[in-house]
Amino acid sequence: MIAVLDACVLYPAVLRDLWMHLTLEQVFAARWTKEIHLEWTRNALKNHPASTQAQWHRVSNLMDVYAKDAIVTGYEPLIETLILPDAEDRHVLAAAIQCQAVYIVTFNLKDFPVATLK
Repeated sequence: MIAVLDACVLYPAVLRDLWMHLTLEQVFAARWTKEIHLEWTRNALKNHPASTQAQWHRVSNLMDVYAKDAIVTGYEPLIETLILPDAEDRHVLAAAIQCQAVYIVTFNLKDFPVATLK
């Protein structure tokens, strides 16, 4: 079962740890993109000013190392073809389509209307 994790569910450390644990236990196959990494790490840096970009980069790199197949690539051409309430979320849907995800895990349900996703 493949699930694309949106930046908002990777930002909180406790959730990020949970997703990684479930992925390593092979409960599901987590997927994300470099763009998703940039989004959650940018917010982490902004909200934790004592931290550094290098620290967050290390976290995202470790995620990529341990969740070996998590990085989705080749989704970029799909972005412009998609219509969502928030155009900034099209990359998440494009990644989900590209990796044939069953789920998109997000708190922003209004930005991913079921009717549109069908």
